[in-house]
Amino acid sequence: MFKPPKILIQNAESIVTMDDQRRELSGCDVLIEDGAIVDIGANLDGAGCETLHADGCVVTPGLVNTHHHLYQSLTRAVPGAQDALLFGWLQRLYPIWARFGPDEMRVSAMVGLAELALSGCTTSSDHLYLYPNGARLDDTIDAAQAVGVRFHPTRGAMSIGESDGGLPPDALVEREDDILNDSIRVIDQFHDPSDGAMIRVGVAPCSPFSVSRELMRDAAILARDKGVMMHTHLAENDEDVAYSLEKFGCRPGEYAQDLGWVGQDVWHAHCVKLDGQEIDLFSKTKTGVAHCPCSNCRLGSGIAPVRAMRDAGVPVGLGVDGSASNDIANLMNETRQTMLLQRVSLGADAMSAREALEIATRGGAEVLGRNDIGQIAVGKRADIAVWDMRGVASAGTWDPVALVLAGPNQVRDLFVEGRQIVSGGHVTSIDLPRTIERQNKMALNLTS
Repeated sequence: MFKPPKILIQNAESIVTMDDQRRELSGCDVLIEDGAIVDIGANLDGAGCETLHADGCVVTPGLVNTHHHLYQSLTRAVPGAQDALLFGWLQRLYPIWARFGPDEMRVSAMVGLAELALSGCTTSSDHLYLYPNGARLDDTIDAAQAVGVRFHPTRGAMSIGESDGGLPPDALVEREDDILNDSIRVIDQFHDPSDGAMIRVGVAPCSPFSVSRELMRDAAILARDKGVMMHTHLAENDEDVAYSLEKFGCRPGEYAQDLGWVGQDVWHAHCVKLDGQEIDLFSKTKTGVAHCPCSNCRLGSGIAPVRAMRDAGVPVGLGVDGSASNDIANLMNETRQTMLLQRVSLGADAMSAREALEIATRGGAEVLGRNDIGQIAVGKRADIAVWDMRGVASAGTWDPVALVLAGPNQVRDLFVEGRQIVSGGHVTSIDLPRTIERQNKMALNLTS
């Protein structure tokens, strides 16, 4: 078992704690021991510590990614999918994804998680809903353990193929009994409910247009029996809503409620087209939302009502979504885009840089059911991002805490559970150049 060293992050220009008082501290230190934050303040005793000098740096909690499809980092900018709406985009990519196997799943996850780490992300969920050619959720979990990020993999699924009126090809769907049985297997093997857990497994049927009503209901029953969280796509665009009205005779929020898919143990991806009643439902039930602004822009889905959701008390976190629909998995970019989209639709005072950063850190932790991360406070886990503000992106800034407005979009240093996995802007946990080379060869093979 790896035992992280005792570390002192020393003399930060600013520490953005995101604690209950939302304190911003200048010229202070953070002391890390056994993977946790044990002290915060000025001139802390560094005896016996490894010291990381943070002069000219802003220190924040690690960013939290609440929605991703890591395997898609192998299919960026695919011709024929670059300008398509959601359903056409999926139909172009399904046949390519059907050629994946365990190696493609593992390598693409390593690349995707390393990319996230460089953008300041310490915790990521993943929604893996197709398992061709022997691929398993285990492949992505292995990748996360190699990179060293905190991981919330979800056992996704598709069960209704084209021959039954669904969107995915029949070759990519599974029998529903097999889906439920494998969900039990991965939960029993990998899920850790304890504080500081590095892996927590969720249950995640893909979407209302790729699984049956029965599977949605059975998955909810299984998840609650096992005490794990539930995740799916919901109300992503107009096509999505139209499908729900035609097939189910109701809007997506009502469909989710009817099947038990609301509550503190549920978070939905996108929710671009939620109406006022659905926002009220999510507020009353504390159902979470993974907001994916860049993907929503890329696919022309629209602007999610984040301001209305936040004002109503809906838990909101950020997600990069898959790299086939983003195509860049940078969580700081998502943070800035979240702020900008609310401003362009509602006015320049609709969202501050500080609120956007709060959504990216503490907001994401809440959505994933974590009260042990998302803030820099004594007793919380040591998931910390260090941003160097001495570069050209921040030159001349008057307010270093507003790094969403004027700051780098890659970290200098990153700690997860007290372990440094990015140092000086480079991933230290894996051989990233070699992994990228492997991924590029795989992508080339898929084009042949």
